[in-house]
Amino acid sequence: MNSPTRFVALDVFRGLTIAAMILVNTPGSWAHVYWPLLHSAWHGCTPTDLIFPFFLFILGSAMHFSRKKLERLTTPQALMRCVKRGTVIVAIGVALNVYNFLLLDLDHLRVMGVLQRIGLCFIAAGILVQLLPFKGLYAVSVVILIGYPMVLIQGSWLPWGLEGNLVRHVDMAILGEKHMWQMNGVTFEPEGLLSTMPAIVNVLIGYEATRRLSQMKSHFQGIRFLITAAVICLLLGYAVSVLVPINKSLWTSSYVLVSSAMALAILALLIGLVDVGRSKRFAFVWQVYGMNPLFAYIMSWLLATSLWAISVQSNAGAVDLYTFLWQQLAGFMSLKAASLLFAAIQVSLFWCLCLWLYRRQIIIKI
Repeated sequence: MNSPTRFVALDVFRGLTIAAMILVNTPGSWAHVYWPLLHSAWHGCTPTDLIFPFFLFILGSAMHFSRKKLERLTTPQALMRCVKRGTVIVAIGVALNVYNFLLLDLDHLRVMGVLQRIGLCFIAAGILVQLLPFKGLYAVSVVILIGYPMVLIQGSWLPWGLEGNLVRHVDMAILGEKHMWQMNGVTFEPEGLLSTMPAIVNVLIGYEATRRLSQMKSHFQGIRFLITAAVICLLLGYAVSVLVPINKSLWTSSYVLVSSAMALAILALLIGLVDVGRSKRFAFVWQVYGMNPLFAYIMSWLLATSLWAISVQSNAGAVDLYTFLWQQLAGFMSLKAASLLFAAIQVSLFWCLCLWLYRRQIIIKI
């Protein structure tokens, strides 16, 4: 095989990630969820805590391929395109929140969110990729991973606590308490402004991993590289966690390293399964989702929000349509199983929508 420039596993990884994101975001009831599908209460890392950084890793991967298309542009033009695209992603995230809180309470509109962080990371990483050589990207990543926890330690009396951390205080000062998320009864924004800084490194790692993969002479060489990088990141992550706990909400440096290690390892596994093992059926299923990942995420958000806004009558009185549909499943199975099945049905529903787009070669780009 002559220097592969693209791995099918990357598309499969993207599809698996967006499906997992929809699965964990739309359970029938948040009160009845199996623990792997829940985020950590604070410190620690569950499988669900890995999904968002996986998406950022894949964003960096896609950035590698899109950069080739930007080579025909001048540097200012390429930078402007990155800024415009990232701004659109942020705007869509804010618009989704407006739609949600318009149905709930617009006075408490949440400003930040998943798409907002993705958009900001896209802008920052895109600028860095355009302006710096790969050694410069390594240097910036190291500076961020070392500097971020130092800033948190210097800026707060309780840097790793829920209430005393600097991340919370910065967001409260800029966003306002009314426009932030509530976590365990405390105002805290898990997709905050300051904590977006280390998330940029997840994107850069995805970019660099894909850049290196595109230079490999065989898939086996790519697998060896990914496994080596995963082991290094994992060891560094747990070494750092002695001083800086693994925490998704604060997006700590140890969390960046551990989540990146998992992304590298899973990508290596998928390359072995899909690119080497030629599992075409498995690849096809997830490539379908991988063609329109952000569109699938946006549509799942709109569906869930709309169902919550519709009131219907049940035996227990008036409930929202979202809850009513879940209750129908809960009538003949355990509550957690019904909650999981409800989410799985939505994953299947949006897969069918993506399949319709896939067969018509429709790719909805932002």
